Amino acid sequence: MPGMSRRTVLRSVAAGGAAVAAPGLLAACSTGSGDSDVSNAGKKLAPWPAYRPAGGPKADLAATEAGVQAGYTAYPADLVKSVSRTPGDGSTVKVMSVSFGTPPKPASANRFWAAVEKALGVKIEYTIVSQADYQKKMATVMAGDADTLPDIINLFAGFVLPREAEFVQRRAQDLTPFLSGEAIADYPNLANIPTHAWRDMGRIGGRVYGIPLERPLPGSTLWLNQGMFTDAGMKEGWTADDFAAVAGRATSGRTYALGAANGSLFGNAFHSAAHNAPQNWAVTKDGVFLPGCADERYKASIAYQARLRKDGCYHPDATSISQIDLTTLYYNGTVGSMQDGFGAYLPKYREAPDGMTPAAALPYSVGGEPGGIVAARRSFGYTVLKKAGKERVEMLLRVLDFLAAPFGSKEWELVHYGVEGTHFTRGKDGSPEPTRLGEVENNTNLPLKYLAEGPQVLFVPGMPDAVRALHAWQREVVPHAVRDASFGLQSRTRNAQGTTLKALLDDTVTGIVAGRLPLTDWDAAVKTWRARGGDRMAEEFAKDHAAGA
Repeated sequence: MPGMSRRTVLRSVAAGGAAVAAPGLLAACSTGSGDSDVSNAGKKLAPWPAYRPAGGPKADLAATEAGVQAGYTAYPADLVKSVSRTPGDGSTVKVMSVSFGTPPKPASANRFWAAVEKALGVKIEYTIVSQADYQKKMATVMAGDADTLPDIINLFAGFVLPREAEFVQRRAQDLTPFLSGEAIADYPNLANIPTHAWRDMGRIGGRVYGIPLERPLPGSTLWLNQGMFTDAGMKEGWTADDFAAVAGRATSGRTYALGAANGSLFGNAFHSAAHNAPQNWAVTKDGVFLPGCADERYKASIAYQARLRKDGCYHPDATSISQIDLTTLYYNGTVGSMQDGFGAYLPKYREAPDGMTPAAALPYSVGGEPGGIVAARRSFGYTVLKKAGKERVEMLLRVLDFLAAPFGSKEWELVHYGVEGTHFTRGKDGSPEPTRLGEVENNTNLPLKYLAEGPQVLFVPGMPDAVRALHAWQREVVPHAVRDASFGLQSRTRNAQGTTLKALLDDTVTGIVAGRLPLTDWDAAVKTWRARGGDRMAEEFAKDHAAGA
């Protein structure tokens, strides 16, 4: 595994960092005159693809129905073959996806790229878009001519793209005949994607248009420097007051207990979930959608964070520092914690300096109630195809089926590590360890994993204790996950105005916690948010939910 570098820090962000949409960006984007009806209400709903778990190495730590991931304390010794034949037809396939790495070497000089092309049986013409440029690039793609679309497009879930669903419905291939119900059996690795990922991706107009990138249930997580917090008195079963006291003791001089990055709202996801506040939306038994921003528990979490900031526990640059620079401060001990996605656990453990042990924080309790954690959208994004003839679509699906190979397969190893002896060697436990070339040629810089990927598992090469700790943490917190009830549902108002409305609330949270605005401004911001579209979103989500979407 690689040592600390700018590239690997970027990978930490890619693994689970929250992306923040810029207000107003893409506001002028349109998919044509007159938006189509993307709601699922009143539509015949296509069955979800039939789930057929893949075979392969048995996990050392079992997954649970509730959402705890399977854990592997060692790399599988005998890899399975998950694809029986070369999927491609020798043609050129144009693809586009988000990227969190550095631009790769060109295909002509990239042995990783060449090896994947050979295995897939296609030539890959790759448009790789950095996270920073993704929204602007998608605006161009969505407004362009249908004939110029790439064959395969990754739609990253980290941003709200205005009228995204309308664009997909108009321009992308309807995959329902190919993947719905038992039809997916022709693509065994895609059939291995659990139903929860398809549900959180959602249907559009009752149809299945995409292939989800499955992700674990835990979402935004507070990553601690375990030693720093333990020395400051951290204990199991801590309360909100205990947390504040520990953060105060861990803060001294130029060392701060709490780090935060620009756009993270001072780590608001962790704190609002600990207060058991709805994460964006809750739904009642009667199907009424309630906005989390109007919940008193959410307001209480903002007040709590303002208290922590006033006590000096946050790094002073919490509203301006980048996630990349915050990661550096976390590793060098300047900050004792940072919010990141749960999926960032791998670089956290592998890149931590000697003597530092990362740990996912247990939520504190509030008013005697056990704290919750953020339940992530189980789809990190999804992949759509350009409209094409049946044979072309089937070939592209076979390519994606190869890329979605499960952990413990030869195909997974190729896509994630490259060629043995060229891009990686074997560690003592058999785990792939990148060579110097593998540091440059890999699926971070050539981000195939954002086109299709098998279900993720818990695995940290050479660190079985880390896997055990993560699995035990999941078993404790997963029952208290707070899920956004709008996942997988359609709302025309959210599609058109979600970015701007989100910015209104985010700016207010940041202003209150930073001390620039009084807490009393929150109610006024919520009132404005509701009037400008929040209440319409609630009605639209309720209709989609009632339809069984």
